[in-house]
Amino acid sequence: MRTTYMAKPNEVERKWHLVDAEGQTLGRLASEVASLLRGKHKPEFTPHVDTGDFVVVINADKIVLTGKKLQQKNYYRHSGYMGGLKTTPAQVMIKQKPAKMVELAVYGMLPKNRLGRAMRSKLKVYAGSEHPHAAQRPQPYELRG
Repeated sequence: MRTTYMAKPNEVERKWHLVDAEGQTLGRLASEVASLLRGKHKPEFTPHVDTGDFVVVINADKIVLTGKKLQQKNYYRHSGYMGGLKTTPAQVMIKQKPAKMVELAVYGMLPKNRLGRAMRSKLKVYAGSEHPHAAQRPQPYELRG
C-alpha cells in the first residue's frame, strides 16, 4: 500500500541560495524567489510545512521594471490615522529603498498566514553586491528564463 509522504518540520534540510537580481524583471524574480522560500522545488514539498530554503538576493538596486511601471506604479502604506495614506512612486522607491521593493514583491506571493511569516524570515535582500552571509556559503542560483 502506498502512502503520501508528509515532510516533518524537524526533518527538513535547508540550503542557502544566492540570487543576483542584476537585469532581472521584478515580478519574474519575485515568483522564483517565493517558490524557493516555499520549497516547491523539492520533491518532499508539503504545503502545510515550511520546507523552503534561505534566499539571499543581491544587487536589488539593478532590478528592471517593464513597460511604464517605473512612472505609473505606486507603493502605499497607511499610518492608521485619518488621512494617513502615504504614496511612494516606484521611481522614488527604486532609488531610496530597492531592497524593500523586492521584499514587497516576494511577500505578495507568499501565503498570508503563520507559515508565510516564517518564510519571510528566510529572505535576505541587499541593494549592493555585498552581503554578510558568506559563512553560510550560499550557492549561486540561476533563474529560469
